Amino acid sequence: MHGPTLVNWLLALLTATAGATCLPRLRHPSCAAAPHGAHRAHPPLARESDAAEALMGLGMAAMAVTGATVPAAVWAVLFGLPAAVFLLAALQTPRGRGHRLHHAVGALAMTYLALAMTVSPAGHHHPAAAGAPLLTGALLLYFGGYALWTGARLLRTPAGTLVVGTTGLPQACRLAMGIGMFAMLLTM
Repeated sequence: MHGPTLVNWLLALLTATAGATCLPRLRHPSCAAAPHGAHRAHPPLARESDAAEALMGLGMAAMAVTGATVPAAVWAVLFGLPAAVFLLAALQTPRGRGHRLHHAVGALAMTYLALAMTVSPAGHHHPAAAGAPLLTGALLLYFGGYALWTGARLLRTPAGTLVVGTTGLPQACRLAMGIGMFAMLLTM
């Protein structure tokens, strides 16, 4: 990405940790916490969510570290294909639509970041590498709002109690990835 090296490595550590915590939940779909608590009874949706979050977290980490050394076409395929899959799934099935749309927005944002990196192949910030300011601003608002919303949900359950232990882990991962995406967009 276009940020300082230390920031890129810290971002990679944050998002890799978030993505890596999703991987064990793929093996135990009955234990996976769902995006809105509603998918617990539907392990395929919880597994799909965990797989998407693992892909995004690990992909964000790889992009933060490798930046422009990997061709943008590779990143575009890596994130563009899942975006298309999530968009089609959201259009066809009402169950889990909101979460699939969120994953599609995330994958499209990663594709956008990859394509913006092609303007500055050395990975350094240049005025021309800023992407489309209106789109970047809209994505910053979306992921900033998402991070705030997820953070608020992490702190309190609907019953008003503090979330403790592994019950809050999926939400903590989503918060970390929302913050990571926000940070990646800021470096444009």
